[in-house]
Amino acid sequence: MGNIGLVSLMSPATSHVYIVDDEASVCLAYARLVRSAKMQPHAFASVEDFLNSDFTVENACVVSDIQMPGTNGLELPRLLKQAGYSLPVIYVTAHDTPETRDCAQQIGAAAYFRKPVDAQALLDAIHFALRRRTN
Repeated sequence: MGNIGLVSLMSPATSHVYIVDDEASVCLAYARLVRSAKMQPHAFASVEDFLNSDFTVENACVVSDIQMPGTNGLELPRLLKQAGYSLPVIYVTAHDTPETRDCAQQIGAAAYFRKPVDAQALLDAIHFALRRRTN
């Protein structure tokens, strides 16, 4: 009889990735990518839609665009903190500027990418953000 490791007996906690982007095609592509990595995607068209949802902060992170109608993605960490929550936020933007990068760094972005983002790089950043969250 083979040796069954403890890891195979435990079911891992579901990782939740909240995708906030006003482009439906981007949300769909990121959701497929996240699902392919055995994580649970949740897509939202705006920061407001996300904040008004029933999200969890356990084993979770956010992948957000920056420039969207309504609230700017860079406001998300402040709004989460104001509501008593903390989630790592990864930014992916088509409007990369030195000022935007500096702002994202100052507010503690878990990662920052320009669109189009490499799929493996985004998954690596998500895994890093989730690990950092649990440590």
